[in-house]
Parts: sequence; structure tokens; C-alpha cells
Amino acid sequence: MAAAPHGERSLSDSKSALTKTENSGVDAELAKPPQTPALPPFPEGGLQAWLTVLGGSMILFCTFGAVQSFGVYQAYYSSHYLPQYVASDISWIGSMQTFLLFAGGLFAGKLFDEGYFHHCIGAGSLIYLFSIFMLSLAKPHQYYQIFLAQGVGMGIGMGLLFLPAISVTSHYFRRRRAAAMGVVLAGSSLGAVIYSIMLNNLFNGSAGFGWGVRAAGFIDLGLLGIANLVMKTRLPSRRQRPDAKPVDIKAILSDFGYWLCVIGAALTFWGLFVPFFYLQVFSEEHGLSKNIGFYAIPIMNASSVFGRTIPNFLGDLVGPFNVMIPCTVISGGLLFLMFAATDLGGTIAFGILYGLFSGGCITPFVISFALLTGNLIAGAVVQVHGSYIWLCSLLAGAACLTASQSMLLKGKNTSRL
Repeated sequence: MAAAPHGERSLSDSKSALTKTENSGVDAELAKPPQTPALPPFPEGGLQAWLTVLGGSMILFCTFGAVQSFGVYQAYYSSHYLPQYVASDISWIGSMQTFLLFAGGLFAGKLFDEGYFHHCIGAGSLIYLFSIFMLSLAKPHQYYQIFLAQGVGMGIGMGLLFLPAISVTSHYFRRRRAAAMGVVLAGSSLGAVIYSIMLNNLFNGSAGFGWGVRAAGFIDLGLLGIANLVMKTRLPSRRQRPDAKPVDIKAILSDFGYWLCVIGAALTFWGLFVPFFYLQVFSEEHGLSKNIGFYAIPIMNASSVFGRTIPNFLGDLVGPFNVMIPCTVISGGLLFLMFAATDLGGTIAFGILYGLFSGGCITPFVISFALLTGNLIAGAVVQVHGSYIWLCSLLAGAACLTASQSMLLKGKNTSRL
């Protein structure tokens, strides 16, 4: 057989080499791990960002605002609707509601991460509204009706609403995140002021309990409806990022500094909400007029509007721990004043100062268990002689938080923590 010309052989070899090079290039590309798409930069503002903040404020107005005004229900149940029950039994209702608000974040947070934000706040809104209108139908002396509607039903609805309403703010803000969340949290204080004054006057006026609760329900219907329409997520969910780095649960659970922070927060919240439940009852039991009792909780909640916002703005500048720990220590010291506030001046002074400084504390999931028990025990304590156990719990919480901060500072070259 005749040999192929040299020119043809060279051309054939060149094509073969080119084909191998292309194939190896394709194989190399296929062998590369898929790249996670870069997250878009944070806008730090804009129309949709502030609409989402507004919607979050509306949700906290309805949910956490109701928690902070539970003292009105506590006083009314003790004197009219459930007079045969002691204070600690009645506080089970508010404690269960608050427990479910925070504990629900365990499930709502997972749904939020998976991209079910609107499903979560939509379902939470429906459950919450259904439960509050059921509460308006509850009859006097029927403890189980009130407990199921207000403690369980409203609590479950709050649990689905609360954490997503706060978390979605982080989609739009990074540098000013604490300040934006402070604006969202201020909605709870504003709601508590309005609900406390409105419900006190309606419950003890011609409207009565049923229509008083319905009035709050109609306000909630409007605000939750608007919030569901204006709030939007911005960042891709975990479902849309299947190659995203998984959360290292083992590393978190083995972090001693983290556990000190959790224990400190739990100890803090074991006593932090006692005045929000009992200040009105406590002032009335010490002979102050009903008008002063009616406005004791609104005064404290009005002050906490500044307590929710100013510490968060400072947190962006000097670090959240550097703000939270002093607020916790001062709140613990101020609890002395609650047991000494048996006259007009003392009650008003305590309400203003406690509302201002207690707003600078944090709210993680584990504190829900502290909230479930702390207010119940306080019912018996306040009803008898008073005690400084709540001062001890807040100061112990502050000590744990300080130790946690010190451990975290060792691993970070910064003082803004």
C-alpha cells in the first residue's frame, strides 16, 4: 500500500490533537464543582426595603404589642372574668402565648430559610385572627376557652409571624441592620401603648370584653393584611442554593461561648417580662387609683419605643454586646423600684426607666422556656410580699453575657461586639 503524503499526515495529526484538546477542556469544565452564585449587594435602603420594614413593624404591632399589653388582660381577668383563679393561674395564659411566640421560631425559621416566607406569615395571620375573634366569644369563668384561644391559638399564630417578620429585614440591610431591626421592634412598643389604653377603656366601659377584643381584632385584620401585601424577600432561599454550605450544627453546639450567651439570655428573660404582666395589678393592689393603674403599662411601653430604637442604633456603632450588657444590668437594678413603687411618682418613674432600658435586651429561641415559667412564679411572688429573685436572675444573665462576650473577643480582633 502506498504511504500517505507527508502533508496529509500532518493535517490528520493536527485535527486529532485539536479534538483531544477540546475534549480534555470539556472534561475539565465538567469536573469543576458548581459555583454558588454571588449574593447581590445589600441596598441599605430603597422603597421596597422600607416597605418591608414597615410591614415588619405592623406585624410586631399586632403580635408582640399584644404580649406587652397582657397586663391589661391579667388585671381584668383577676377582677372580672376569672376572679376565682389566682394570679399565677391566669398568667399561664400569657406565658403560654409568649412561649409559643418565641418557640415557634424554631419551625418558622426553617420555613423562612427554605423560601416559604409568604406561606408562613399568611398562615400565621389567619390563625392569629381566627383565635382573637374566638377569644371575643369566650364566656366569663370559662378558663379553658380563654386559654385555648389566647394562650394556644394566638400563640401559634404569633410564632409563625414573629421571626420571619424580623429576619426578612436582614435581606435589605447589613451595615445598618441593627438600626432597621430596631425600627421593626419599635412597632411592638407602639402597639402595646395603643392596645393598653384602648382595651382598658373598652373593657371597663360600655363596650365590654367581647367588643373590646373584637376592636383589637379588626385593627389586626387591617395591619396584617397590609403587611402580607407589602413585604417581600430579596435573597435566594436555601432551596434555590442547593450547593450552599450547610450549617455546622456540631460546631455551634460545642461552642462554649455560645452556650454562655444562651444561658445568660434565658436568665435575663426569666425576670425581664414580669413588670409587663404585673405592674398594673401591683399598683392597684397598693392603693393607687384605677386611672394610674390603667396608664402604668402604656407609660412603660411608650418609653420602650425609645428603648427598642436607640440601643439598636448604638449597637451598629459600638457592637450589640456593648449595648445589651449595660441595659441588662440596669434593668436588673431597676426591678428594685417595682417593689418600692407604691405611690404615683414611683410607679411613673419605674415605668419610664424600665421601658427605656429593658428594650435593649435580646430575644433568642431558648428564652421561650424562661418566659414560660418566670411569669408564673412571679404571680405568686407579687401576690404575697414581693421578692428580689428577678433582680438576681437579670444580674446573673448579665454576668453570663459578659463572659460570653469575653470569650468571643478572644477570637476576633475587635471591640465592637
